[in-house]
Amino acid sequence: MPFILAHVNVPVSREQETEIKTRMGQAIELVPGKNENTLLFGIGEIEHLYLRGDGSQKMAYIEASIFGNEDHEGFDAFAAAAADIFRQVLGIPTENVYIRFDDIRAWSVGGSFIDRNRYR
Repeated sequence: MPFILAHVNVPVSREQETEIKTRMGQAIELVPGKNENTLLFGIGEIEHLYLRGDGSQKMAYIEASIFGNEDHEGFDAFAAAAADIFRQVLGIPTENVYIRFDDIRAWSVGGSFIDRNRYR
């Protein structure tokens, strides 16, 4: 299950949020074995973000936590697509879109513990 949490320093309308959610659901399919049906997505708007000491630029910090892909297949294509989505929908320059990938080794869903080492 992938979890993507986006932090942006601009207002986001309900329509923009829906468009980003939908397009990120499509972008996650660039990572083998992932799709919108398993994606948990969230977005925080108007956060106080500073880049090089400047808080006046539009920017995004995205946390992409992905389980079971230790070879990071598709991460490069996903990163490019995600940056473009935030550029197109919110006008954030791609050079101001930062993505942190977390390689999830263990996960719990519905109270069930899942360790990727059990599935090798």
